[in-house]
Amino acid sequence: MIKENKNDYNLSSEIIKAINLLNFKDFTLVQKQVIPAVLAQKDVVVKSQTGSGKTAAYAIPICELVDWEENKPQALVLTPTRELAIQVKEDIFNIGRFKRLKVAALYGQSPFYDQKKELKQKTHVVVGTPGRIIDHLDKGTFDTSNIKYLVIDEADEMLNMGFIDQIEIIIRSLHKDRLTMLLSATMPKDIESLCHNYMKNPIHIEIEQQNKSDDNIYQVRYNVHELDKIDLLKDITTVENPDSCIIFCNTKLKVDSVYNQLSRFDYTCKKIHGGMEQPDRLRVMNDFKKGYFRYLVATDVAARGIDIDNISLVINYDIPNDKESYVHRIGRTGRIGKMGRAITFVTQHESRFLDDIERYIGKDILLKEIPDSKIVSSAKEGFVDKMNTRPVVKESKGAELDKEILKLHINAGKKTKMRAMDIVGTLCSIDGMTKDDIGIINIVDISTFVEILNNKGELVFNELQDRPIKGRLRTVSKVEL
Repeated sequence: MIKENKNDYNLSSEIIKAINLLNFKDFTLVQKQVIPAVLAQKDVVVKSQTGSGKTAAYAIPICELVDWEENKPQALVLTPTRELAIQVKEDIFNIGRFKRLKVAALYGQSPFYDQKKELKQKTHVVVGTPGRIIDHLDKGTFDTSNIKYLVIDEADEMLNMGFIDQIEIIIRSLHKDRLTMLLSATMPKDIESLCHNYMKNPIHIEIEQQNKSDDNIYQVRYNVHELDKIDLLKDITTVENPDSCIIFCNTKLKVDSVYNQLSRFDYTCKKIHGGMEQPDRLRVMNDFKKGYFRYLVATDVAARGIDIDNISLVINYDIPNDKESYVHRIGRTGRIGKMGRAITFVTQHESRFLDDIERYIGKDILLKEIPDSKIVSSAKEGFVDKMNTRPVVKESKGAELDKEILKLHINAGKKTKMRAMDIVGTLCSIDGMTKDDIGIINIVDISTFVEILNNKGELVFNELQDRPIKGRLRTVSKVEL
């Protein structure tokens, strides 16, 4: 039975507080079906289009179910890309913030040693890509003996990227007495086999028909010669004048080319593709989320599961070679009930890809005439005005959570034998403080980071200036969240 109000799900006060501050006015349809099923300890197979709220659908019950007292990881989430792993970690961290859940992300191009050290500490949830997870399993640095909850996210993309064998290796390393959740926008036969082989009488939840593209995305296409694409892109962006736009290309070289040409025309834009260093990719994605620039030129690395609010336009500069990629690309706009626009450029030799896509989504993509010079000229002034206006910087999803949390840095860590109990004991000795006001504690080699909840950060910060911790005064400073 679907419950209509999020307060009817018997969630703890810590989870309810977090999701309220994260602006969950109500649960989406997928969340209304998945959350109670997982809370009832049922395996679930979820087929739902991108942008329907699948991450929160599994993150909320996982945060509710994990035991804070347990030091070993209890939940494992597998994702196809590093970007998605980082985003899912952030989402789970925010939802579990007041329950003080610690979440680790394991992925390539990030130092293995740092991940190994993080896993030695209390960790409740691990999110990662299959290859790096297997690296940790092989080296014995990831203890899976207490994993009770397994999530396979974006399963069809895992299949496309050749990860199915790795997923099976990971599954076989886990205890059979576990709850398994598989989520996918499409359900190829290999994914169905995975469900059959490794899940226990799963509940199948299908929110949207497989070949149905989102009705809240206005989709059009333009026929164009390859050499004329950049001129058409300039004209289309002038006429459309979006606040936030992703331009998808099929290759890294094309992304570089389009980005360089737009930069020469003074577009506020950045690029992202798999050939970039991971810190650069993360910085670009975070800046785009915050709205520091309007145009992102990207390969499909940005198409899967990346949750960015209010993208008003998606442009397929290159039509994707497979139909599923089209659905995931345009799914960056029109998310969770909002209206969006998607434009696709099609050359004469790409009609077969268009035919595949139209059969898959169950409708024709409207062919439009290329805007003439008069239409472009009339839109030019508004386009230039917007280009010369600094974009409004958006708050992060966890900004409301941060407002009543203060993170402190203490200049003592593992090398000085600092323990979590030392921190908790000192903080609870402060008048007005209880253990419920202490958030996540992270102790590293020469530093300790602790979050103070419930608007008590300033009180604690001031008290610790002359209150010893483990017998000595420590330098305590504020950390920007």
